[in-house]
Amino acid sequence: MTQLTSRRGLLFGAAAVSAGAVLTGCTSNDPDDGGDKASANEQPAADDKPGKQVTIGYAGPLADHGWLNAVNDQAQKRAEKYSDVTLEVTEGSNDTAQQIGQIETLINKKVDVLVVLPADGKALTQVGLKAMRAGIPVVNLDRIFNSPQAYRCWVGGDNYGMGLNAAHYIGEKLKDKPNAKVIELAGLDNLELTQQRTKGFDDGLKNYPNIQKVARQAAEFTVESGQSKMAQLLQAQSQFDALWNHDDDQGVGALRAIEQAGRDDFLMVGGAGALSAFEAIKADRGVLKATVLYPPTMAASAIDLARALGQGKGISGLAEFEIPSTVTCYSAVVDKENVDQYMSTGFK
Repeated sequence: MTQLTSRRGLLFGAAAVSAGAVLTGCTSNDPDDGGDKASANEQPAADDKPGKQVTIGYAGPLADHGWLNAVNDQAQKRAEKYSDVTLEVTEGSNDTAQQIGQIETLINKKVDVLVVLPADGKALTQVGLKAMRAGIPVVNLDRIFNSPQAYRCWVGGDNYGMGLNAAHYIGEKLKDKPNAKVIELAGLDNLELTQQRTKGFDDGLKNYPNIQKVARQAAEFTVESGQSKMAQLLQAQSQFDALWNHDDDQGVGALRAIEQAGRDDFLMVGGAGALSAFEAIKADRGVLKATVLYPPTMAASAIDLARALGQGKGISGLAEFEIPSTVTCYSAVVDKENVDQYMSTGFK
């Protein structure tokens, strides 16, 4: 999963980027404002109709995780939707020097806009600055650059919100149970995203004084680590009421350990939005009852935003003439009630 600084200033869902009518702007109390002033409802806003041709350069890391593969897929499919967009895609790399070289090639090609999901936000900040100074606006996807001068717009997920919403879902399920116990299967502890998810979870649980978190283990976002760390938790905790697992990929391993232990006496909430999790939630035959999204559709939103930037337009549904500087995707909870709505976004 990805490392980023949590940004929660603006909640803006992936679908909202290209949907809805333009909001009417605020007007003066004076009945006659003067007909020669531009009003907010006259702003040019990006929509599905073909416009100015835009070449977008896309650079992402190696897709060595289901979520990353889905991000790349979302970006390319979104670009294909528009006849006025040409997408120049680099070969994914986790080598920062190689990715910097790829982005410099896109800068030299004079693409109109760059969308960059850096392998390492700090290490790629300088090349982001180079693009911006060359007059190429950068949409920074998920893993954030060290300087806001290195990008025109940041779009990504809300790790704190993931933990918060997981806690609220579990809390509402257990609010009437005295002395309820929960455990947590986290991701890599050295990543800020893991720390943010845990902080959100802990803060959310404070709203439910009857619930106590009694154990936590850190896995590594892999099936194998999920299985081994979950087995340790199950051995140490003979009774608990709910589990929050940070990542659906490691959740595959966690579910194996749960099945092997013959345990079904608690509810489980996952994280990220894998197709396997959605299918298990819909089947409703095991402990997994919900998952909290870290939506890969943010990459589709990044393409929408890049297209709007390249065409000098704002966003449909917002009154401002320019696109936002920060777009934080909401961490929705998917359970049996709404899983069909999200099934098409699940990653493998």
